Amino acid sequence: MTRDIAPASSASAPLSHEELFRRINALKKEMNALILAHYYTLPEIQQVADIVGDSLALARAAEKNNADVIVFAGVYFMAETAKILNPGKTVLMPDAHAGCPLADSCPEEAFRRFKAGYPGAIVITYINSTAEIKALSDITCTSSNAEQIIRQIPATQQIIFGPDKNLGGYIAKKLNREMILWPGCCYVHDAFSEAVILKACQEQPDAELIAHPECREEVLRHAAFIGSTKALLEYTVSSAANTFIVATEPGILYEMQQQSPQKTFIPAPKDSKNPRSLCTQMKQNSLEKLYQCMLDRKPEIIIDETLRLASLGSIRRMLDMSPA
Repeated sequence: MTRDIAPASSASAPLSHEELFRRINALKKEMNALILAHYYTLPEIQQVADIVGDSLALARAAEKNNADVIVFAGVYFMAETAKILNPGKTVLMPDAHAGCPLADSCPEEAFRRFKAGYPGAIVITYINSTAEIKALSDITCTSSNAEQIIRQIPATQQIIFGPDKNLGGYIAKKLNREMILWPGCCYVHDAFSEAVILKACQEQPDAELIAHPECREEVLRHAAFIGSTKALLEYTVSSAANTFIVATEPGILYEMQQQSPQKTFIPAPKDSKNPRSLCTQMKQNSLEKLYQCMLDRKPEIIIDETLRLASLGSIRRMLDMSPA
C-alpha cells in the first residue's frame, strides 16, 4: 500500500548513545514534542521516550497531550492512529517503513468483500490494522480491551473480528460466543510452537509460562497466565513466581526486568523451523533514526482528511467503551 510520507534525509555521522540522548532531549524541548514508544522497541528507545506502553496506553497518550509534535517509535499503524486522533499536530516516525505484516495481511478491498458477506454483523477490528480497515469497522480494539468491549455487545449480535484469528479465537472461546474471524495472524506470536515451548517448560520446571493471546491456542493452553503486553508486565510484578518464560515479543523483557530486577525472565524459545519470534519492524526504530527524524521533522505521517474522519469513529468508540 502506497503511503504519503515525506522521506527522511540521509543519516548523520555516528554519535554515542549519550550524545544522542542529549540531542534528542534538547530537540524535544525546542519542538514541544512527546516521544511515544512501544514495549517492543529497543531498550535505548524506551529509555529516551516520555511514555512507553502497549497499543491502548499509547492511543490514550496520543489522544490527550499538550505537545505540538508527537514522535512515535513503533510501527506504522500506531503513528497513523496518533495522526487520526490529532489532525492539527505534526506526527513523526523514525522509520516510515516499519510496518506491520498483520495489518498488511488484511487488504481493504478483500476485507470489504468479507464484510459484505455478513450484512448484519458488527465489525470489531484489532488496532493492528490500517486506517482503511478502521474506516470499515464499527469499533477498534486492542488486546488489552478486546474482551471488555466484546462483553458490551449483545450475545445475539453477530460479530466480525479481524485481522488476528488467534486473538479472536481466544476471546471467542473465553466468552463462549461465536465470532466470524478474518484469517490473519501476527508472525511473531504465531511462530511459537507447542513442542518447543513444552521442552522449555520441562527444562525450567520452576518457571511460569505466560503468553500473549496472539499465540496459537495450542500454546495458550499451557500458560499460567494469558494477557496483553501490559497485563503480562503487571502479572510478573504481582506473581509470587521468580522465573518466567515469556511467550511474546522479547522487547517487553527490558521493562519486566526494570520493574522486577530480582526475577528472571526467559524469552520463549524460537522454533528452529520457524525462528521468527522477533518483530524486526519494531527494531527498525533506532536512536539515530529518532534523532534524525526530529532534526529533519520527517518522515511525517500524512492522512487524507476523508479517510481520517472515516476511521476516527471506530477509534473513538474504543476509547469510550474502555475508559482508563
